[in-house]
Amino acid sequence: MAFINMISAWAIPVLIAFIPLYAFTKKVPVYESFVDGAKEGFQTAIQIIPNLVGMMVGISIFRASGALDFFVGWTGPFLQHLGVPSEILPLGLLRPLTGTGSLAFATDLISVYGPDSMIGRMASTIQGSTDTTLYVLTVYLGAVGIRNGRYALKVGLLSDAVGFAAAIAVCLLFFG
Repeated sequence: MAFINMISAWAIPVLIAFIPLYAFTKKVPVYESFVDGAKEGFQTAIQIIPNLVGMMVGISIFRASGALDFFVGWTGPFLQHLGVPSEILPLGLLRPLTGTGSLAFATDLISVYGPDSMIGRMASTIQGSTDTTLYVLTVYLGAVGIRNGRYALKVGLLSDAVGFAAAIAVCLLFFG
């Protein structure tokens, strides 16, 4: 265990020192390459800012309008019948939209119900089984300038739904 801790502590500093030294030995202009990369990164950030702002506004409208609460209230009884706590549904809806928002919601669920409760286990499993699809698509498609990502959106949201259902099924199977 001490050996693994030592490797963990030194891996990043060694890597950070090794890359410029290796580039220097290969006669790569290290500083100039770093500055060129930073310029490209800054340009990419500027290109995706409008997409990120649009996504954030859409998420805020969805939550502030009461649509999230309406959907949870509407589907809650059906989920309860299947053995799924209705408290977990907002996490399934928020996760494809926002990583930070879904993490905050999962943290709240775990602090209220406990990490070893069915809700806590489901929240943790859902966080690991799904992705922030809209954020990922916004960043990656916006960075390369793709305007029509409807197939990627469909596949991403379908995979989130499958991940959500699988997380619930696994938790009910192993912990239920």
